Amino acid sequence: MSVEGRLVVIAGATSASGLAAARALIADGARVVAVGRDEGRLRELEKAVRSDAGLLTQDAEALRTEVCDLTDEASVTTLAERVHAADGTIDGVLHLVGGWRGGGGLAGQSDEDYRFLERSFTALRHVSRAFDADLRASDAGRLAVVSSTAVTRPLAGGANYASVKAATEAWTRAVAQGFAKDARDAGKPLAAASVVFRVKSLSGLEEALAQRFTDLWATPADETNDTVVELTDPSL
Repeated sequence: MSVEGRLVVIAGATSASGLAAARALIADGARVVAVGRDEGRLRELEKAVRSDAGLLTQDAEALRTEVCDLTDEASVTTLAERVHAADGTIDGVLHLVGGWRGGGGLAGQSDEDYRFLERSFTALRHVSRAFDADLRASDAGRLAVVSSTAVTRPLAGGANYASVKAATEAWTRAVAQGFAKDARDAGKPLAAASVVFRVKSLSGLEEALAQRFTDLWATPADETNDTVVELTDPSL
């Protein structure tokens, strides 16, 4: 198997990691729906991808952008309806909604900062539920999230951040259990996989993340479902 011909949603696509993932997926023959809340940044993403020599020359529809507030459940439900109508059933979701706020020890872990960080987890809950049936129906559904090494060694100054990432990992593992149970109950081989990519920092790892994500389709689901993949700087 490969990612060629697959339809993949990148949630929170307007980061450097989103651009790298879109380029890698399209280069390997996938179709991409890039989702973000800022229309201007989505236009910049599309321009950057289309400027790459060789990309989108054979399939002008390989990249499509969607504006959506992923923290709003109704908006995500409508997004899923639009994607189904325009593109069909999806085969993959790469969740890149994130952000950082922290410092100041435990006393500095404000509710305002927590609510800001919590948006990434809220978005994951909405997106994974909206496309759960698609990933189960695909012959190779894949969900991947980006977590942090802070989960294994939380610091007082990053308690909010580590807590949200821990919740993100728990939710992603619950999705994995759902995939496994669905296959087991149906008496069929596991076809869908839910994976956590854990990093210390994404800076400098954008290309590595993109490649590891596209490679998920080259590995059987039963070998990758409910796994944590540690990503480290390849230059080290």
